Amino acid sequence: MKRRANENSWNTAQVLSEALPFIQRHAERTIVVKFGGNAMGDEELTQQFANDIVLLRQCGLRPVVVHGGGPQIGSMLKRLDIKSEFVDGLRVTDMETVGVAEMVLSGAINKSIVAAINQAGGRAVGFSGRDAGLITAEAVNADLGFTGHPIAVDPLVIHTLANARPGFIPVISPISGGKNGESFNVNADTAAGVIAGALNAARLMLLTDIEGVMDANKNLLTDLSIRDARGLIEDGTANGGMIPKLNTAIDAIEDGVEAVVILDGRRAHGLLVELFTDMGAGTLIR
Repeated sequence: MKRRANENSWNTAQVLSEALPFIQRHAERTIVVKFGGNAMGDEELTQQFANDIVLLRQCGLRPVVVHGGGPQIGSMLKRLDIKSEFVDGLRVTDMETVGVAEMVLSGAINKSIVAAINQAGGRAVGFSGRDAGLITAEAVNADLGFTGHPIAVDPLVIHTLANARPGFIPVISPISGGKNGESFNVNADTAAGVIAGALNAARLMLLTDIEGVMDANKNLLTDLSIRDARGLIEDGTANGGMIPKLNTAIDAIEDGVEAVVILDGRRAHGLLVELFTDMGAGTLIR
């Protein structure tokens, strides 16, 4: 069934009237949500996000949150007077920088999201890709230092938490461990994608700062196939930060995720509209 065009006007009663079949469809299924962008820096939007995540769990879904924090890392590096540069959109991460990234991502940011979810009535547990061997990574290349990409995923810790009663909500920092015990700074979209694949998730939701994937005329594309997504990259329609998001979506689907959604994390209750109605709140890739 083709999704309806995204609608900016909707109300709670409308969502609730349509929600039950969708709740039943996703009950006991895993939904991996990558939380980042400007929404994560806004206290009100973060609490709204936390409320929605708790509601998903109360409706029988199994949400797993993976978060980024690039702007916050940049701000801390600036405060510490540590210079940082980017190559092809990835931060060059030396030993000093990866230490700051781990402090910010696995410390302040992770615990603030955990606190917001717990305040909303959930039972969140925060940890990183290093914990329990969740993500093993290696360097992308020598020039990028400790900027890593995943080479193995062991989701046992997530299964253990999600299957507990009452179920816990994992909140995961993308800092990952190397084979020799070192830390690697892994892109949060990439980390969310490989975790979703390892969990055979029903959905991977990539929350970003734009409405979704746009065509050449800047109109929102609500439905894409993998072939469509590759075509947008190849013909240059997709550019900049959208390219790694589409590549993450393609890889996740090929790894067993049923569908990936790229949506605006700043939109009020966008997660609920996407999952519990057929309106759609972004771009669905399947």
